[in-house]
Amino acid sequence: MLTLTENAATAVKSIVSNGADADTAGLRIHSADDQTAGFALTIAPTPEAEDAVVEESGARVFLDAGATLALNDQVLDAQVGEDGAVRFDLALQS
Repeated sequence: MLTLTENAATAVKSIVSNGADADTAGLRIHSADDQTAGFALTIAPTPEAEDAVVEESGARVFLDAGATLALNDQVLDAQVGEDGAVRFDLALQS
């Protein structure tokens, strides 16, 4: 199952804390509309029925079926730039 680094958990919590549904919301990773684009990230108020939910340090990430399969052995990390923009990266679990 996908895991999150401390940086990723902090970034996800910060991003979703701005919404009205902060207690149940999460970052959703799902198949992009354009199949060649891979995956898309959105903020979702709750997981969809078929989503897997990864919770770590209070951060919630929702994965659709395709993302669950593709990211099963991955670690999600995040870096925050000087301008405040968040960049997420994936790496293989060790």
